Amino acid sequence: MKLQISKWLQNLGIACSIASLFTLFFRLSDFAWITKSVYHIPVFFVILFLLSLVIAEDVRKIFKKIFLYEKRKVKRPIWQVGIGFIFFLAQISAVMVFDTELTHPKLGGMPMFLVFAFMNAFILTVIYEEIFYRKEKTNKVGK
Repeated sequence: MKLQISKWLQNLGIACSIASLFTLFFRLSDFAWITKSVYHIPVFFVILFLLSLVIAEDVRKIFKKIFLYEKRKVKRPIWQVGIGFIFFLAQISAVMVFDTELTHPKLGGMPMFLVFAFMNAFILTVIYEEIFYRKEKTNKVGK
């Protein structure tokens, strides 16, 4: 059950990132009229999000193949970087689409939403690991 929820959360983050980034690209182009909003939610984003949910599983599997994840002896480090990147990219892309006003404040020259997204991604990765991979830790301690 935990593995299914884990995959579902990963796919949800990938789908959100894909939909948000494409919506952002269209908003910045000459085709900005496509990204009209209803109640501050771009219709294009909703359509792309639903389509991205269909391909998110395949995208996740392709990245595992590219980085030879299944052939690695120690699989954990690349998984931690991968899930952290999914959380980070989903946050950044959501801010860029839904609340662009947050991109202006700066912290030492760097936009604050990048700093907060990085901190949140780190914390979410730790929480995610504690929820979904706690059993592996207890087995290692027991040995």
